[in-house]
Amino acid sequence: MSLPPLSLYVHLPWCERKCPYCDFNSHERAGIPEQRYIDALLADLRADLPLVQGRSVETVFIGGGTPSLFSVAGISALLAGIAGLLPLSGAAEITLEANPGSAEAEKFRGFREAGVNRLSLGIQSFDDACLEALGRVHDSEQACTAIEHALAAGFDSFNIDLMHGLPGQDAGGACADLRQALRYRPPHLSWYQLTIEPNTAFHKRPPALPGEESLADIQEAGESLLEAAGYRQYEVSAYSLPGRECRHNLNYWTFGDYLGIGAGAHGKITLEGGGIRRQAKRRRPESYMGASGAGFTAAARLLGPEEIPGEFMLNALRLNQGFSLTQFTARTGLSAETVVPAIEDLCARSLLRLEDGQVATTARGRRFLDDVVATFFPD
Repeated sequence: MSLPPLSLYVHLPWCERKCPYCDFNSHERAGIPEQRYIDALLADLRADLPLVQGRSVETVFIGGGTPSLFSVAGISALLAGIAGLLPLSGAAEITLEANPGSAEAEKFRGFREAGVNRLSLGIQSFDDACLEALGRVHDSEQACTAIEHALAAGFDSFNIDLMHGLPGQDAGGACADLRQALRYRPPHLSWYQLTIEPNTAFHKRPPALPGEESLADIQEAGESLLEAAGYRQYEVSAYSLPGRECRHNLNYWTFGDYLGIGAGAHGKITLEGGGIRRQAKRRRPESYMGASGAGFTAAARLLGPEEIPGEFMLNALRLNQGFSLTQFTARTGLSAETVVPAIEDLCARSLLRLEDGQVATTARGRRFLDDVVATFFPD
């Protein structure tokens, strides 16, 4: 079993205001203990090094929370510290999530000079009424200004993050958001439906959302618009111009390896001697910053062979192209024969297709993806 590519996820958990739909590990805080947290991140990474010695990192993704709340000096020190501990490949993709607040947009050039070469902009919508309903702290004018700042700062690689199925939204409104985004010809678009998650303000007080028929109209109209504009859907909610896919997320979806540092971050590592390790870090920022050595890790376990097929499918079947049976064996260490019977059964039910060793969902399978994936997990 050969080792897959290695990525690094860095979680910065603070935001200006917690959005009512957000179930991420993020926390409102006026003053961020920036240096203390960066010190903890690098100590956490140092403790994880024995898991990946000798391997270079292909992609880095700094997510949150709102990472762009950190200072340029802080992001620069963080990236320098990471590079001092782990070798970064010469063509490493380094992404920073950013919100469109004017103070943050002013930092974009500094982030670029610090080594960030890709931005992911949390726009969500260009409609002020929708932004207000989502509890966002920016307006449509700031959203456009942020994109313009990113372009002026030299970011030729960036993502615009948009939601659809918003309160009061129809297909016309969703497509208006997409058309506004397309004015800037972003290399990458994340376009996904708003869902109500447990432990969020929206779960306690649900807004009125579009019905199933309206959601289907939105999806169909939006996909047609993006396709006509030259964007290829390569994953459930990811669209890009040719060759501009997000390499970090592709590594997740192709069952690559990744270290996760930061409060609540998760990691998945293929071990040299065989086996796959999953681990999670302490969730509460104060507890995390008070940890040291192995204490940053809250939970770790080796996946059992009966769990691995489901874990693989949970990722790989999100991709439009799916996966090859050869890739399944290379990334899991398991024979393809362990999953072929289930695949053939799902093909007979028109949920998957298997052609020349390549497995992917059908249009029907994409609609019932959770059920398809569940087939590969133990009862």
